Amino acid sequence: MSIPNARRFKITGPEGQTATLVAVLPKGADVDSYLVDASKRFDWKAWGDLQQKQFKVRVGQQKQKKSK
Repeated sequence: MSIPNARRFKITGPEGQTATLVAVLPKGADVDSYLVDASKRFDWKAWGDLQQKQFKVRVGQQKQKKSK
C-alpha cells in the first residue's frame, strides 16, 4: 500500500546531481522553500557513494563448484 499524499520532488545538488525526494507536505506549505532547505540538508556524499555501490560491476566472479 502506498501513502496517498506522498509526492515526488527532484532536488539538485551543488555539483549538478539530481535526486528524487518523496515527502508528504501539509496543505498550504511553501514547496519551493521546503525544496531549497531539503537540498541543503541532503547528504550528497552518502548518496553518491550509494549510487556507485549500486552500479558497481564485478569482474571475474565465478560460480563455485560444490565438492563432494
